[in-house]
Formats: sequence, C-alpha cells, structure tokens
Amino acid sequence: MTKRGRPREFEYSSIVDVAMKTFWKRGYEGCSTQDLCNDTGLGKGSLYNTFGSKHELYKQVLERYHEFGIKAQQELLNAPIALKDRLSNLFEWALKEDFENIDQNGCLLINAGVERAKNDVMVQEIFSRHIELLKQAIEKVMEEGLQTGEISKKQTAEELASLFLSSYYGFRVLNVSMQNRLLSEQIMKGTLESIFGA
Repeated sequence: MTKRGRPREFEYSSIVDVAMKTFWKRGYEGCSTQDLCNDTGLGKGSLYNTFGSKHELYKQVLERYHEFGIKAQQELLNAPIALKDRLSNLFEWALKEDFENIDQNGCLLINAGVERAKNDVMVQEIFSRHIELLKQAIEKVMEEGLQTGEISKKQTAEELASLFLSSYYGFRVLNVSMQNRLLSEQIMKGTLESIFGA
C-alpha cells in the first residue's frame, strides 16, 4: 500500500526504466510530463505522488544509468587480462552501445551533461561523479602498466588517464554525431598506440 492507502500498481524501478527511455529519446527539455505519463502508463497524480516532480524523476533516471554504466565499465577495466585488452574492450563496449543499440541515442549521461550540466547542479554532480570514478579506474590501469612495463611513458598514471579519458569521451560524442564506425575504430587504434606503442 502507498502512504495514501492505494495499492501500488507498478514497480518503482520499472517506471524509472521506462522513463529512462523517454528521456533518452527526447532529452529533458523535449520531454513533457504527458510524454512520461503516456510511456509509463501512469496518471499525472500517480507520477507526482511517486517522484515529486519531473526533475526528481530525471535524477532517479540518471542515478540508475550511472550505477549500471559505471559498474559495466569498471568490470571491463578490472578484468584479469592484458592492460591493452582491457582498454580496447572498453572502447568496444562503447562502440556497441553507440552503434548497435538503435533505440538509444548515445550515452545518456553525456547527453544530459551537454544539455543541462551548465545550469543544473544535480546533472553536473552525477556526471562529475561518473567521470571521476571512471578516471580512477583508468588511472589504476595506467599505474599497473607503468609498474609492469606494459606502458613505457614519461607521463604519470594520472596524466595518461586524463589523456585516455579525453579521447574516450570525444570518441563517444563522435560516435553519435557522425555515425562513422571507421573513424571511431581509427580513434580507438590511435589512442591505444599512443599509450602502448604500435
């Protein structure tokens, strides 16, 4: 039962998942409350009673996306395989996300960051947290590579992680904006060679 005594006819997480697809397709500004109601099957009253506002629902969507996304990327970077293969697999994962999931439109957090981070503290906080956790995982890979000799560079692990991260996110933006897989594969190859050598 809800606090109003009404049977809970939907699962909270399922509604967040449906809303995620709606925001992903339309963006925050392009998504109306009616769009969310149409897609989730909820009335406006139920939607507001559950989430409070469109903005709060958007926050729950971004948090959920962040949790799944960072877990998937960390698992790839922590795999017990060669370091170059870990970073290559991260690129390949992004290629699949950006080119093969036709119902999606690139990385939802990147889209949210571009659209709203400048003027929305909530979006900025979630996006920044995601980037920092990913950077830490990449930096750990770089540090391991410098210690084992798999990477023989004068830069620090932090500098190499920043280099990789900037390439990775530029790569993801280009994936969506240009849909040029050959270019994306060239960026992937060039980035890895700049770190590990040809």
